[in-house]
Amino acid sequence: MDFKMHEYTHAIVGKLLPELRVTDKADLNDARRQYDNYLRLLRELNLELIDIETDAFFPENIVFEDLVIVCHGIALFPRPISATEEIIMDALKEVLQKDLGQTIIDITDPEAKLAGSDVLFTGREFFVGISETSNEAGASALADAFPEFPCTPIKVSKGVRHLKRYISTAGPDILCVSASKEAKEMLKRIENGATFTYQTLTVPENGAANCLYVNNTLIHRAIEEIPQSFKVFCEKIDFARRSICFTALARVSTGLTACCLLVRKA
Repeated sequence: MDFKMHEYTHAIVGKLLPELRVTDKADLNDARRQYDNYLRLLRELNLELIDIETDAFFPENIVFEDLVIVCHGIALFPRPISATEEIIMDALKEVLQKDLGQTIIDITDPEAKLAGSDVLFTGREFFVGISETSNEAGASALADAFPEFPCTPIKVSKGVRHLKRYISTAGPDILCVSASKEAKEMLKRIENGATFTYQTLTVPENGAANCLYVNNTLIHRAIEEIPQSFKVFCEKIDFARRSICFTALARVSTGLTACCLLVRKA
């Protein structure tokens, strides 16, 4: 593996402003506190944070994962599905291109659907969960944008909305996988289609499966949120780990991967 694929210099994040309305999906006070801790942890991992301020309401103003896939100096933008997304994407493009030296590619195929929460990058290859939010045409657009990496479409299991809610990258050649039936089905499809071989870390709680691996450190949910899985992380992971509470933010996103865009400045 090219270990530098998981080494980043910057994280693009959104601002959680005081005047933004509370939704019925998460308590804003808990979300604000958890988000502040999340940002603090990213800084501690030697990431320079770039804030994007928009007129969008919570959670759209901090959940950027679905709006762009950034890898290897390229930022791939799906077609926006709302005016709000278009506004945020324009702000992201400016930062990614002007400040971070990324090459911008827009998906122009009107049939293509692609959401970042369906895109699993292992450091060696891409897997795209084919679902309501991502389709074969979207996977083809991703493959065209990153021809140096294999790209395999994976049909998600029934009832699954986003692949990375159930399977994520937990370290070099390590996939963190929920113990659910759906996750096991999708893992089997990944293993059948993979170009490379991976170790798997199976966690009992669904909410534990979405991890963030950045700068040689695994970030996962806190013990009070995933007590059984926390024990698994302690027993199985022999490199740096950090844990964080994320319940309020997880209710409105895929999880830990959703609230920042990790970038290595070109």
